[in-house]
Amino acid sequence: MGDPRLRTARPDDAPAVVALRAVVHPYLVRGVESTRRMIAQPPAGEDWTAFVAEVDGHLAGWASAYRNIRTSETGVGEVSLLHVHPEHRWRGIGTALLDASLDHLRSLGVRRVRAWALPDGLPFARRHGFTPSREVRYSALDLRPAPPAPATPPGVRLRPVADVDPRRMYRAEVTAAADEPGDVPSDAVSYDVWRHDVWENVGLDRAASTAAEVDGEIVVFSLVIRDGDRMWSDMTATVPQYRGRGLARLVKATALRRAAELGVRVAYTSNDEGNAPMLAVNTRLGYRPVAAQWSCLRELS
Repeated sequence: MGDPRLRTARPDDAPAVVALRAVVHPYLVRGVESTRRMIAQPPAGEDWTAFVAEVDGHLAGWASAYRNIRTSETGVGEVSLLHVHPEHRWRGIGTALLDASLDHLRSLGVRRVRAWALPDGLPFARRHGFTPSREVRYSALDLRPAPPAPATPPGVRLRPVADVDPRRMYRAEVTAAADEPGDVPSDAVSYDVWRHDVWENVGLDRAASTAAEVDGEIVVFSLVIRDGDRMWSDMTATVPQYRGRGLARLVKATALRRAAELGVRVAYTSNDEGNAPMLAVNTRLGYRPVAAQWSCLRELS
């Protein structure tokens, strides 16, 4: 077995990146074309980059690093989804990928870094100066059959997001996500960044993704990211004044049923363990936990 070789990721790495992710994180959903676009056309302002490790011409590891532009805190960066194929661990690949990612963030003036670790990766994170902060639960739901949707209350109109003006969706997300739990304060991104990240995501299934409208305003939505017969609930959120009415479960159940009708067989999602309302919604829909990750923080000198 040859020595690992580290280099910057290229768009044509996308199929191998997706194959690696399927081994290490089988509950994550991002298809080849979505991954290719992420590498080729990252959002403006993030200074996003990614690194891969090759062994004998085969991709054995991946990590991405970028400036966090979704927070009001300055100087925050992310190392996202550093992972190494199980057959190539304990060879220094993870450390090399992390070092390259941190060097990139230092060049951007980042002072505080968030990364993510599986439970068995926490010792690695601690050795490299990271402190575990918050747990995120990953859950799966078999859509054979999809869960039934509750009755739609009077005055509520359910619409596929394909029929909704994207600026209205953007306003709803900005309002609904303002108090999303996490260890880095969140702030709204510009409409252009949101459109690039969310609306123009090549995996976004606008026919299955569902919004609820009341008095002409979008008050709840559930977005479906699809790759073949697998889907990811990218975000389900309710604007504050409409919470506690069961609308999130209604809209998410409707999105799941629409996805199932379009051929999706299994749905995945994630939630911060501090997000009790959404965890309760997912439990009622029948989701079961399949994995966990920890957000980990480090000051960067």
